[in-house]
Amino acid sequence: MTADLTRPAHQGIATDPLEDALRARITGEVAFDDYTRHLFSRDASMYSIMPRGVVFPRDHDDVAAAIATAAEFGVPVVPRGAGTSLAGQTVGPGLVLDLSRQMNRILDLDPVARTAVVEPGVVQDQLNKAAAAHGLMFGPDTSTSNRATIGGMVGNNSAGSGSLTFGMTIDHIRALDVVLADGSSARLEPVSEAERVRRAKADTLEGRIYRELPALVTAHEDAIAKGMPVFWRRACGYRLDRLSGYGDENPFDLAKFVVGAEGTLVLATRIEVDLVPKPKKTVYAVGHFETTHGAISATLDALSCGPHQVELMDKTILDLSRGKIEYADLGNYLVGDPAALLFVSFSGDDEAELAVKLDEVAALWERDGHGYHTLKLVTAAEQVALLKVRKSSLGLLMAAGEGTKRPLAFIEDTAVDPVHLAEYTQRFKAILDEHRLEAGFYGHCSVGCLHIRPFVDLTDPEQVDTMRVVAEKIKDLVAEYGGVNSSEHGDGLARSEFNREIFGDELYEAMRQVKKLFDPAGTMNPGKIVDAPPMTDNLRDRDALPPAPPLRTMLSFEVIGGGGMRDAADRCMNIGLCRKTTAGVMCPSYQVTLQEEHSTRGRANALVKALSEPDPKAALGGERLHEILDLCLMCKACKSECPMSVDMASLKAETLHQYHEEHGIPLRSRIFGAIRFLNRMGSATAPLSNMPGRIGLVRKLMERTVGIKAERPMPKYVRDNLLRWNRRRVAAPGSAGTVNWLADSFTTFTEPQIGKAAIELLESAGWAVEMASGGCCGRSSLSKGLLDDAKKKATGLVTSLARDTEPGSPIVGCEPSCVFTLRDETLALLPDLPEAKQVKERVRQVEELLVEAIDDGRLKLPGRSWLSGRRVVFHGHCHQKAEVGTAATMALLRRIPGLEVAEIDSGCCGMAGSFGFEAEHYETSMTVGRDRLFPALEKESADTLVAATGVSCRQQIFHGMGRTAWHPLELVREALTGAMDRG
Repeated sequence: MTADLTRPAHQGIATDPLEDALRARITGEVAFDDYTRHLFSRDASMYSIMPRGVVFPRDHDDVAAAIATAAEFGVPVVPRGAGTSLAGQTVGPGLVLDLSRQMNRILDLDPVARTAVVEPGVVQDQLNKAAAAHGLMFGPDTSTSNRATIGGMVGNNSAGSGSLTFGMTIDHIRALDVVLADGSSARLEPVSEAERVRRAKADTLEGRIYRELPALVTAHEDAIAKGMPVFWRRACGYRLDRLSGYGDENPFDLAKFVVGAEGTLVLATRIEVDLVPKPKKTVYAVGHFETTHGAISATLDALSCGPHQVELMDKTILDLSRGKIEYADLGNYLVGDPAALLFVSFSGDDEAELAVKLDEVAALWERDGHGYHTLKLVTAAEQVALLKVRKSSLGLLMAAGEGTKRPLAFIEDTAVDPVHLAEYTQRFKAILDEHRLEAGFYGHCSVGCLHIRPFVDLTDPEQVDTMRVVAEKIKDLVAEYGGVNSSEHGDGLARSEFNREIFGDELYEAMRQVKKLFDPAGTMNPGKIVDAPPMTDNLRDRDALPPAPPLRTMLSFEVIGGGGMRDAADRCMNIGLCRKTTAGVMCPSYQVTLQEEHSTRGRANALVKALSEPDPKAALGGERLHEILDLCLMCKACKSECPMSVDMASLKAETLHQYHEEHGIPLRSRIFGAIRFLNRMGSATAPLSNMPGRIGLVRKLMERTVGIKAERPMPKYVRDNLLRWNRRRVAAPGSAGTVNWLADSFTTFTEPQIGKAAIELLESAGWAVEMASGGCCGRSSLSKGLLDDAKKKATGLVTSLARDTEPGSPIVGCEPSCVFTLRDETLALLPDLPEAKQVKERVRQVEELLVEAIDDGRLKLPGRSWLSGRRVVFHGHCHQKAEVGTAATMALLRRIPGLEVAEIDSGCCGMAGSFGFEAEHYETSMTVGRDRLFPALEKESADTLVAATGVSCRQQIFHGMGRTAWHPLELVREALTGAMDRG
């Protein structure tokens, strides 16, 4: 079946009367199956509540119909954007409305008025990209901007690192089109007293709100004045203070009032926001400190200079960033081993003025003895590494968890006046120390908000009790300093329980009256802000996750990163980075479907469900799970880009293995698993073997019988393959030592010129090159879940490499998927084979060896060649990016004299080995290519060269764009000849 990219893969058969009613009344999708419900039972918090069903509305009318229908059935409604709530706002027992999937259009953008009108599913970065064309941006800048929806920001009253300058979401909302609790519609906006009186006359829920809410506010003016926390940065309770004192000078503004209400009062379907001028330049002063307290103590000096933001990262975050390829570059900029960084940004249009500001803060810190070094980051290129780590601080901290001992969000959102921050955090830490809790510190010193997440195991009753005790002590400490308990992440399930004590009885009762006025039946996201359950109810790890039943797996998930297969999947903490759509690789299938189940998070949660069933082996063989995993391209981007390193490629391989044991192995999977044998036979019989791939009737027959898409070009076999060429050549002696060339299963037989170029380069650099042709690494078998076959092949190759090559000599190759299998899956297949680890340690990138040789002078490239003055754009292979990154390849290309080199952020090409050949996956494959890779290449002139390390990538580029992509090694070989004519 061909995947339909415009609709969820699973609609199911209605068995619930509510489901029947919804299907009859809305045009969007409805899903009540167990897997979809499980996927939406979690958000990025520590909570889990199973919903009754999920609706994916298309428009305002769908939302109204869904809310009205739910009200008829007495079922609560839980609105949801990206599902990245940290306090449990987007989980609940009723009907989840996923507003991100289809209600994600920018409806209007007026650069003159500096406003935009958006649907709630529009992502913050999406809006900012559109606004940037006019020199504008949305003021609140959350660290989750690449997946946070504007609707979620309204529900949460989100802020971010720039709130010192731009305030919070509430400060940028002009008007809202909303659906009320009875399914009726209303427009919320600032209104004069006369207009309020006019609206109050209507015999509707909206009219009742305009009649009764003003009196409620007036009756509780004193409580509002006394009960609201003093500090300005508030994302807690209902904002009655915004209505206090309304009149002609202060219009009655329900739009701002419902911001931060967490979907408990209304649900917004159209949002009109203010935009702000985007600064042309931002610079950073990065203070290095020997203690976290020392960094926090330097905040006031920084604030005296008028910064845009002042941010903290402690050693916990810094050390975690060094351990991941995606974030390790920051370490190259740091001086020494700081225990904390305090980075201060200044924004504006005048570079000279900004430079003065940097000098000013550095001088103040030096004068007052704050820190030991101040790094100045002026250019965007210098700032990338710092900002990437800061935006991923939450994920990096989450990755430090082990098993069910995780860094939890229950006291991470407090804020006090920065004047008190140093003293406050000392006392905060003393409370943690008293209860033997460890935590990382990071966040917004400029506004007194630090995100402090203690590590707690929720499966341990004593630790659950400790969590509550600590939450109560921190609440009291915050109050002592006149701060707020929820300053940007909201109340949710984590903090709402304490709101009566925080606001006082009278103000809390006024808030309960507000809830009753807007939502008489209590169906709008109940249990948040008022009348909340205890914070220790509905805990994910304790209440929603039974012990994992035993399961025998072929892959060793202890090697991959957990205590078993379920633990490896359950590392996902739902922060949703896999839902980003404009940068990186992860997750290509989500980027083109926008379906939760096709994100890494969705698949991981589906696997957790299956692996928690009484018979997990049978569950892994289930068709619904197979459907959810089907569009995973096994690109492995999640292994590096997901801060939790959820390795979905390995999880899918094991799941397919279990599925095959239940259902048998399809013929096509056997064919692709035998790719080395087939390619070798194709090469031996070339050119005759190339003829079937050019005959239309044969291709159509192949599609009909084994499901290989007729439109997809077949590889072209070369008779004079790399092995034949190597047997007849005279190998050059090497003064630099011996290197072993891995004869992969693809280029060896279809693109032997790449291996030839590499071997000639290595020999020119002084290496003696031995051909390692001991068999297949098992990559193709792994991708089809043929793990018995993959293990057999891996054992043969590893044994051959260990036995037949010089000990310690490097092993290199040109096909990343094969080379890096030896560094990754081979260990998971052969955890008890010592040779596997020895081989892993010897695997290197050929680019590294060549860069070293060029820099040492052993390999000299002529100053001019036909490449001089040309431009090349490079697209890296997904497995290369995941395992080691592209730095070595880029460094090698940049050493070609006169060649302009650029790496394109083109994501995944979409080919993914056999995936792009498969009939049911062909359109998804091409859609992924069209998403970012093809448009990036379309921007390049016909003279621009294209380079790609992966054989699949080169195939996809040729098929989709009609452009021939070079392997980088071929270009270096061209430069070595010094020829002025191509080839």
